[in-house]
Amino acid sequence: MSATSRFPLIGALPKIGIRPTIDGRRNGVRESLEGQVLAMARRAAKFLSANLRYPNGKPVACVIADTCIGGVAEAAACADKFRQEGVGVSLTVTPCWCYGSETMDMDPLLPKAVWGFNGTERPGAVYLAAVLAGHNQKGLPAFGIYGRDVQDRGDETIPADVQAKLLRFAKAGLATAIMRGKSYLSLGGTSMGIAGSIVDQPFFESYLGMRVEAVDMSEITRRIEENIFDQAEFKRALAWVKANCKEGPDCNPPGQQTAPEKKDQWWATVVKMTMIARDLMVGNPRLAQKYGEEALGHNAILGGFQGQRAWTDHSPNGDFMEAILNSSFDWNGIRAPRIFATENDSLNGVCMLMGYLLTNTAQIFADVRTYWSPEAVKRVTGIKLTGAAAGGIIHLINSGAATLDGTGEQSRNGQPAMKPFWEITPAEAQQCLDATSWPAAVTEYFRGGGFSSCYLSKGGMPMTMTRISTVKGLGPVLQIAEGWSVDIPAKVHATLNQRTNQTWPTTWFAPRCTGSGPFADAYTVMNNWSANHGAISYGHIGADLIALAATLRIPVAMHNVTEGDIFRPSAWGLFGAQDPQGADYRACRNFGPIYG
Repeated sequence: MSATSRFPLIGALPKIGIRPTIDGRRNGVRESLEGQVLAMARRAAKFLSANLRYPNGKPVACVIADTCIGGVAEAAACADKFRQEGVGVSLTVTPCWCYGSETMDMDPLLPKAVWGFNGTERPGAVYLAAVLAGHNQKGLPAFGIYGRDVQDRGDETIPADVQAKLLRFAKAGLATAIMRGKSYLSLGGTSMGIAGSIVDQPFFESYLGMRVEAVDMSEITRRIEENIFDQAEFKRALAWVKANCKEGPDCNPPGQQTAPEKKDQWWATVVKMTMIARDLMVGNPRLAQKYGEEALGHNAILGGFQGQRAWTDHSPNGDFMEAILNSSFDWNGIRAPRIFATENDSLNGVCMLMGYLLTNTAQIFADVRTYWSPEAVKRVTGIKLTGAAAGGIIHLINSGAATLDGTGEQSRNGQPAMKPFWEITPAEAQQCLDATSWPAAVTEYFRGGGFSSCYLSKGGMPMTMTRISTVKGLGPVLQIAEGWSVDIPAKVHATLNQRTNQTWPTTWFAPRCTGSGPFADAYTVMNNWSANHGAISYGHIGADLIALAATLRIPVAMHNVTEGDIFRPSAWGLFGAQDPQGADYRACRNFGPIYG
């Protein structure tokens, strides 16, 4: 498998704009600072480009203003350059006093931060405080970055605490900028009354800057029947599937099992569905010669498929399509995952998109299905849970839609991992495929048949589970739970798994518990979860999600992130510094959705 770095969406990837601000007084003041200020801007640009990558694997690009910004004219020239260069994130840097409202970034749509150098020779900290006050007064929230320790004027290092804040802000800003102007492709409508699949177009428009493209599932049928897909690719894809996707056992009762010939038809259909959903999302230039409109796609950075029941009562289910789209590889090789929500749960899809844009890794879509207490496990299996699972576990399982990356068959430093596609080796991709079987769908759920991916995630992966829910009168709120995938004895897994649908993929999840509030224990996490689904990202990224949520003006209802890692715009502290959660709600309500 070869890796490809193509980003298949329309629009250039946003750059980070660096704004070096300066004391504009001439005849000695400005002249003495020019070199230091520009050097600070170059350090910031070099650091960010070296440590951040776009979803296509390429280093993030930074643009520095042509001159230091000492007043309004230079601020306007910088803004003009940023517009021409496609800047989507704004970072102001300075070691000195500057004229706050004259030098600040006034673009209301750009996520903003100000890094004020902590040195004693010039009052950079004074400017930082002054300009943040200006941002807050004008309703333009900005993140403030100020190092803990005083540095010497000539010190060109970036302290670790400043590095962490630069990266946290930049990731949140880039995620915000990348999703802006893209689409959510809603294939079908509401699935089985699931609230998240009641697609809320104003939410996408006001909070994310995205549009919703609604396409009936009959479009997939039309394209299958009229052969509107790449015929050569289909033959290659079907051969790859036969070689790499082993069929699992048919768990249907003997009288309801499907003949091999019929299953061959299912395989052909689900491969076509996968290709067609991808083409609907991002287009396919290979269709252009014969099909003009169908070749264009919907510029969708995120999609979802209703499936149940209008489709699955008659046709093979979407499990294969969803699992392969969400994975970092297919018959075309190793590539970026295409974020795609099962049951058209758009809100869970947004959480998957947020996790993806912060990490560049594939995302797991799962039911937050069952909490198993240690006592219940002992009663059912006779075995006591130990280690990370000792406090109880949450069974994350869904009808085959989870990314194959979730097997944990990739590794980093000898530990199971989920990695950006450019780090995945062909051997690791093959191991993910080998660890996955594809049992025939249980027809009492899926009358039209199909196949579900089936695997067991390796334990030991740090994970973050998230969920956005909307509340009438309040709007969207985000939940975050950091924890780990865990290994349990094979006998315990088999017993617990057989009590539900054993044809689906399983991740056993143990949240990190604090002993209080919604994280008192694993049961309390489950009991406070706001919906039936969760999006699971590799890594402990709760602090990054909190920063992104603040940028999007989405309050966080619950999280288990260490207080010292929380980073929000400076205005949030003015809504109640001793009540950070309440302040978050009040700030988000006050400023409102960024595009609303």
